[in-house]
Amino acid sequence: MKFSLIICTYMRPKPLLQLLQSVQEQTLYPDEILIVDGSMNQETEIALKDNPFPNLHYFAVPPEHRGLTKQRNYGVERIDNMVNVVCFLDDDTILEKDYFEQLLKTYEIYPEALGVGGYIGNESQCEFVGEDYQPSIDEFFFDGWKRKDGSRFVLRKKLGLDSDCPPGFSPKFSHGRSVGFLPPSGKIYEVEQLMGGVSSFRKEVFDILKFSTYFEGYGLYEDADFTLRVAKTGKLYVNTGAKLYHYHAVMGRPNQYQYGKMVVRNGWYVWRVKNPTPSINAKIKWHSITILLALIRFSNTFTTTKRKQAFTEALGRTVGWWSLWVNKPKIKN
Repeated sequence: MKFSLIICTYMRPKPLLQLLQSVQEQTLYPDEILIVDGSMNQETEIALKDNPFPNLHYFAVPPEHRGLTKQRNYGVERIDNMVNVVCFLDDDTILEKDYFEQLLKTYEIYPEALGVGGYIGNESQCEFVGEDYQPSIDEFFFDGWKRKDGSRFVLRKKLGLDSDCPPGFSPKFSHGRSVGFLPPSGKIYEVEQLMGGVSSFRKEVFDILKFSTYFEGYGLYEDADFTLRVAKTGKLYVNTGAKLYHYHAVMGRPNQYQYGKMVVRNGWYVWRVKNPTPSINAKIKWHSITILLALIRFSNTFTTTKRKQAFTEALGRTVGWWSLWVNKPKIKN
């Protein structure tokens, strides 16, 4: 099974080199690696010339192709015709040595799979407690594993606003639990959403679908949008045995105000991709949770040391919510 690796990057030469070094140690090495660089300088290009890797092709995209979804589409258009699977990785991740081996094995176990995601090992704080465990209100329990729930989820439970779906599935009112809530069990789980920076898809998926250019720049929730659309046509899975580590490089991320606005507006967009005509009850729950999360971030202004970040994000969430009543996002394919 031939596979390509596409890495979209922006102003992160050092994290990118660390990722490529972990790719070089893989038990299965990509048939081609496409680096799609939207950087405003030549530091990444110079770093790759000084540190060559087999099968690597570098593309510095013009300004009109900058932005995560545009860069992904740019890379997909340039993959080899003989490739079977297209893999995507964030440029600030590090792989365990059998990441690709585990990922591609999933397509053999589940031939109907259109996409398979990996598992971020350093963002899971789960403990195996067995199937008979009875979790407390401040715990999340799934498949015999428990983890501490954040205050926002505890409050949502108390208010009857918690997700009624397993991780990786979106309820009718959205605001579900991501695949990050799956336990490190080594199992393969069916989902309808994947994290874009640790994902892969059969090449034929891109014959009918592209990443939406609605999501500009940083592209928050672009992965939810794309994989929800893929899930309408076939099966998606997460293999928790395909492990990597995400180190969240700060370069290239939006400020907290813009992030807050994107959380709300992009969240609304993704909700309507899954449920274009939600019920009144679903609408009430979506807006209630959105307002609740904004209030929690406002309260963090007084309860955390990062007061400015909390306030500006909360302000962005509030402005984003009010903007929906004036100018709702238009759904694109």
